[in-house]
Parts: sequence; structure tokens; C-alpha cells
Amino acid sequence: SYFGDKSSCVENANTLNLTSSSSVRGLNSTCVGKTPLSSSRSVCRSHTPLMGYSVTSSSAVSAHSVASVIVAVVEGRGLARGEVGMASIDLKNPEMILSQFADNTTYAKVITKLKILTPLEIIMSNTACDAGNTTKLFSLITEHFKNATFTTVQRKYFNETKGLEYIEQLCASEFSTVFMEVQSKYYCLAAASALLKYVEFIQNSVYAPKSLKVRFQGSEKTAMIDASSAQNLELVINNRDSRNGHTLFGILNYTKTPGGSRRLRSNILEPLVDAETINMRLDCVQELLQDEELFFGLQAVISKFLDTEQLLSVLVQIPKQDTVKTAESKITNLIYLKHTLELVEPLKAALRSCNTQLLRAYYNSLEDTRFGVMLEKITTVINDDTRYTKGCLSMRTQKCYAVKPNISEFLDIARKTYTEIVDDIAGMITQLAEKYNLPMKTSFSSARGFFIQMNADCSTLPNGQLPSEFTKITKMKNTYSFTSADLIKMNERCQESLREIYHMTYLIVCKLLNEIYEHIHCLYKLSDIVSMLDMLLSFAHACTLSDYVRPEFTDTLAIKQGWHPILEKIAMEKPVANNTYLTEGNNFVIITGPNMSGKSTYLKQIALCQIMAQIGSYVPAEYCSFRIAEQIFTRIGMDDDIETNASTFMKEMKEITYIIQNANDKSLIIIDELGRGTSAEEGIGICYATCEYLLNLKAFTLFATHFLELCHIDALYPNVENYHFEVQHVRSSAGSKEKIAYTYTLSKGYTEEKNYGLKAAEVSSLPSSVILDAKEITNHIATQILHRQKSTPEMMKQRAVYHLAMRLVQTARNSRLDPDSLRIYLKGLKKKYEASCPAPEKNDEPQ
Repeated sequence: SYFGDKSSCVENANTLNLTSSSSVRGLNSTCVGKTPLSSSRSVCRSHTPLMGYSVTSSSAVSAHSVASVIVAVVEGRGLARGEVGMASIDLKNPEMILSQFADNTTYAKVITKLKILTPLEIIMSNTACDAGNTTKLFSLITEHFKNATFTTVQRKYFNETKGLEYIEQLCASEFSTVFMEVQSKYYCLAAASALLKYVEFIQNSVYAPKSLKVRFQGSEKTAMIDASSAQNLELVINNRDSRNGHTLFGILNYTKTPGGSRRLRSNILEPLVDAETINMRLDCVQELLQDEELFFGLQAVISKFLDTEQLLSVLVQIPKQDTVKTAESKITNLIYLKHTLELVEPLKAALRSCNTQLLRAYYNSLEDTRFGVMLEKITTVINDDTRYTKGCLSMRTQKCYAVKPNISEFLDIARKTYTEIVDDIAGMITQLAEKYNLPMKTSFSSARGFFIQMNADCSTLPNGQLPSEFTKITKMKNTYSFTSADLIKMNERCQESLREIYHMTYLIVCKLLNEIYEHIHCLYKLSDIVSMLDMLLSFAHACTLSDYVRPEFTDTLAIKQGWHPILEKIAMEKPVANNTYLTEGNNFVIITGPNMSGKSTYLKQIALCQIMAQIGSYVPAEYCSFRIAEQIFTRIGMDDDIETNASTFMKEMKEITYIIQNANDKSLIIIDELGRGTSAEEGIGICYATCEYLLNLKAFTLFATHFLELCHIDALYPNVENYHFEVQHVRSSAGSKEKIAYTYTLSKGYTEEKNYGLKAAEVSSLPSSVILDAKEITNHIATQILHRQKSTPEMMKQRAVYHLAMRLVQTARNSRLDPDSLRIYLKGLKKKYEASCPAPEKNDEPQ
């Protein structure tokens, strides 16, 4: 057997667990079945061959509810350890994605990529989990993906030479340039070899030559958002309820097709980093918003498309054996193909008047003559009125009469027989209704075939029961469903006739597909166009429901009156808006304020707006400008972080270590409540050291903290700015107690709300003498710290010079002001500089 590492029989499934070291000894037995072993539940799960699948309807609601991606992962050995190759293929989409990269000891890149793929199954080499010698990568993957099936195969099947041969054999000509990209990337080729061999095995089918889309995905083309940050920001999954749509994906997802939904999800998790590409998308969204006819015309056509990617997947696979199920599936998917091709012309017509570069490019791509050639060949064999329809009986009828008459004499005879049987069934039920004087009607379901249904009160029946010749009686309220012995026999005759029709139709369909196969690869292009248009329409739709604006891309992060997009949907009203401003000269912002004042929400808001901008969406603000972020890191404090415990402290240390190891000058870093899992002294020390390290980068960093001592770091680093969330003090009607009213408004400077703990103690039952002593000690310590950190006039002057220089550089790079306005602006900068400089001492010489 090819899969030499599987369990030999099903009964062994309950004793094996691939995630535990004790199970590794059992991995070398031989697999005789086709039931891959589940590592998480220790049970065997069988795979349904994809050839039996039919393309789903256009509903995108449950596009990601069922995982369908298989991934092969392999790591270099010896000096090459840390070099990782990956290959993945979606069973519903004939596209293989290859990647190879160097990762560090945390394997953060591997985990992040796997989280994005949400794999059904992960394939690794058996040498990765040898008894007593399990690799760190294998341990981490099994720890993070407990719901995925893990399969190990012999290392020899991770063969880069065989992988390259597979790609040469299977890659469609339109994507053949990938060969040049991957021919020296040995580890991703090795992963491709094992993956394709395994998929052929479980699917019991092979991919047709020159049928796959093969793509090498370099990590430099998209921004990296690690799995922890994606979870913190609730990008695709709500942390409180996974079924809840209050996520960034949820508020932007107005897609009409499964492909559009998948593209939106992948874009949110991996935003673009190329400003030109992003602006091309934004141009499209802008045109869709300005041209209602274009928007509604495109939306009407796009909503009629089925899952084009899954359609492609079943069309390019060749079953190893023919069954009734594969025959029926092939006929169904030919009808879907006809339905899809018939939408190309309406889609072209909707795009005909568009102006933006990307939409024009899509229109030109649809001019491909292969779409027309395929449709013409199909319509010579398939009836013009054959359509994709909802309802199992209706679709059965479409399949039976799909092929035109007079193409096959035997098929015509079989269809006539089938029609007569169906008519006989209807006639028999009519006779039964007359015989018993009951309101019977003919019904159909895929499970039961034809059966009898009747709406009647049991009191109207003789003795309250149906006649004895009826069997398999079920009742739902006043609706009876039942059958009879004669009807069961006629159903069997009907099924036999149907099998003959499907068999003869299948032979004709296979011949037709062979004739059009050379043209079928233009569907890859169509699939890309449909999913992208669907996503762009979704962005435009989201804009019509809220006051979003188009983002600009500069070297500055500037948001005027921005708000949290998810909170807006939860609250059903616009949240409090705030400004944000970071530049190369002011790239580090410290944010303070009491608990619940809005710090965490504000920090998440900035990251969400950055992601929205980089995927080509409009942003919730009055105006916004962004610097492209190559990585987005977040460390968001959770409620349980308030407790001092070792696990919390270790978790935040791992997150900060990851940020420090991977951040660069183009990162956006968001840190909330670092150091609260340990003592105050240690917490301040860790925060201070972390800030000083990050201050050496040009990354944009927002750092929220309760440690007010950190605010004085701006005396040493002129690129630090302090902001705080304002609160108001309101006395109760009795006048005895004071309450804090949250404004959720961000203001410059650090918070005046000091000693939150003392204020909480004042309204508690602590003795007043204890509270007074605590206040006195706190004031004494604070005075000492403030004295040590007090800025000298020289430091203040250096800071003012630094800020002036940075503003001048920003103006030179980005200013669009006319000469008069520029002169006024520069005079204002001069006044601000003079006001920031300390007044000279009397004995100082004039500067």
C-alpha cells in the first residue's frame, strides 16, 4: 500500500492517537482501507469521492462551514531545519497552492498559513513523529489543529523530482510560468508530490493532464497577520460565539457566491501590500458607488452564478471507475456548465459601460472566444431549455431530458418508457383518491421517490385510520405521507428506467466533454472574475449602509473621526469617533485611561481600519490615510489578564517575544495591557524595556497601559506621543458618592485619572485611616519618580527641533498645498516651534 503509515484495520482506530507520543509506535502498520485516521477523536473517517459531488447553489451563507482543504507540510533536516515547504489543494477547487519559506523556532508562519487554510487534513512525513523523536513542528501543528485529521506517509513520497513531474504533467498551460518559480524550491515540490498522490488515493480519481491551476504564493505579496492577532481582532470568528456574525468578515460579507465569500475571507486574513493593486480595487468600488445601474446590473448577474470553482474541480477529474452516481454527477455538472456559460454574455453586457482599469480588464477577458465555442458545442447536443433548477424532481427531469431527441434512438425509447411509468404512477394515485374518496396527491423526494401525500384530519378517516393497503405512514400535523406495495414496485421500475437513461446520457455527455475539454481552462479566468466582482460589490454594498470613505496611501497613518466598524453593527448606532495620527516622526503612541474608558476598542478599531484599507474596502471615518503595513501585530488584554497568574504572564511573554522577533519598520504594532500578569515593578520594567526596543524601529506602535510611569518616556524619546481617554466625575443625587462617566473621547496628554485603585477603595468599606495612609505613600513615590523624569530645557528644545524637522519632511513628501497656503502653513509651524521651546534664561545669549 502507498500509505504505509495508516492503521491496518478499523478496530485499531480506538487505540491510536497521532497527537500523543505513545501512539507513534502504531503508525507503521499497513492501510488496507480508505478511511483516514482522525487524530483528534481517534476514529476512522471515510472520504466521499468528489466525483459524486454536485455544485452547490449560489448561497454563500455556509461557504466555510465544511472544511475541504488538504495540506502537505515538510521541513528540511539538519542544517536546513526551519526551511518549510507546503502544498495545499481544496477538494472543491482545482487549484494547488505552493509555498516555501524559512521560519523561526516558533513556526509562527506555518501556524498562520495553516490557520488561514483551515485544513480538513494535514499530511506529514512519518519521520516527523518517530517514537521518542517527534519534531517540534509536528508537535506544534497537532497542538494548534485538534479538529484536523493528521496523516503520516513515508518520507520517500515527499519527492521533489516527482513533484516537479506532477506539475509539468498537470499544470494548465495558462499557469505554466509557475514552473520557473518553483523548480529550485525543493521542499514545496516534495510536499506537492505527497499531496497529489494522496488526493488521488482518497478521491479514487485522477486529475486530467494540463487541468490544474498551480500557484506559488510568496509571503512578500501580502501582509502577515498571525493567528493570535486574527483571533484578538475577531477577523473571521467571534470570540464569544463562533456562529455570531459580529466579525470583520461578517460586517463586510454581502457576497452572493461561495467563491466571493472565500475570496473575502482570504483577503481579510492576508491583506494586500501593493498600493497600486489596492487603488485599482478602490477605483472599482468608487465606480460601483457612483453608477447605480452598473452596481445593480452586476449584482443581478453575479447572484445567478453557482460555485464555479467547485464546478471546475469536478470537470477536471477523471473517475477510476464509472458508477450510477458518477454518471448522474457528470450530467448534473454539464447542466451547471451550460448555465454558467450562458451568464457570460449578460456579465459582459453589465460591464460594457464601465470605466475603471480593472473592470475594463475583466470585460476584455470575457471576450475570450472559448466561452462561445464551448456553449455552441453544448447546445448542439443539450436542449436549449435545459436549466439549473431548484427542487430534486425538477432537476431530475432536467437531467433525463437534457440531451436533444434523435441523437440516440435507444435513449429516446428509454425516456418514453420513463415518461409512461411516471404517468402510470400519477394515474394510479388519482384512482386511489377516487376509490377511497380522499384528497391524495403525488409527491416526490430524493430519498423515497414517488409517494402519496394527503392533508386531512384523522376524524375524516374511516375508524380514524388509513386503508390497510397503505404502508410506511408518517404524519406531520394534518399531513399524511405514505405509499403502497404497487407504488413501491413502480418506483423500482422508474429507478431502473432512470439508470438506463443516465447511463446512455452519460456516454453522450462524456463524448461532448472530451470535445470541449481543450477550451475548459478559460473557466479559471471566469471564476477569478466572478469572485473578485462579488467581493467588490460586497464592499460597495457595505458602504451604502454606513458613512465609509475611500482611504489614501501615504507614509502617514491619519484617521479623522474614525469609529469601530463591528461595534457600529452591534450597537445599531454610530459609536463615538476619534482621531488618529502617526508619522515617521511620531510613530509611538502611549494611551492611558481607566478601565472601560475605550482603550481596547480604540486599538482594535485602528487595526480593523488598516486591514479594511489594505483589502480595497472603504473605511469608517470622515477622512483616512494609511501607510502600508507589511505585518499587523496585536497583543490585546483579555478580562482574565487582570488576574495575576503564571499562565497569563507566560502567554503575554510569548506574544511579545513573537512581535519583537518578527516586527520591522513597516509593521503596525498594537499592544494593550502588557505586564499585568506579574508584580507592578516587574510589569513596569517589562513594558519600559519593550517600548525602548520598539522605539528603535520605525514601526507604527500604539501602546495602551495602566502604568502611568511609562508616559514620561516621551522626555527621552521625541517620537513618543501621549494620549488618554477622558472621563467626567459626576456626583450622585444624594451628593455623597462620585461616579465616573465615560466619554470615550481621545485627547492629547496622559490621563489625569491617577490611582484608580485608591478611588475604588474610597467607595468600599475600607477604613478611612488605611485609605489616607495609602494616598500619602502613593504621592510620595509618585513625586520621587516625577523628579527623576522631569524634562530639562535642553531636552524640551531637542524635542521641539525634532518635531519641526519631521513636520517639514512630511510636508515636503506629501503636501498638495498651493504656494500661498503652504506659506501660511509653514508660518504656523514656526509659531508652534517657538511655543514649544522653553524661554531662555536671563544669562543665556540670544539664539
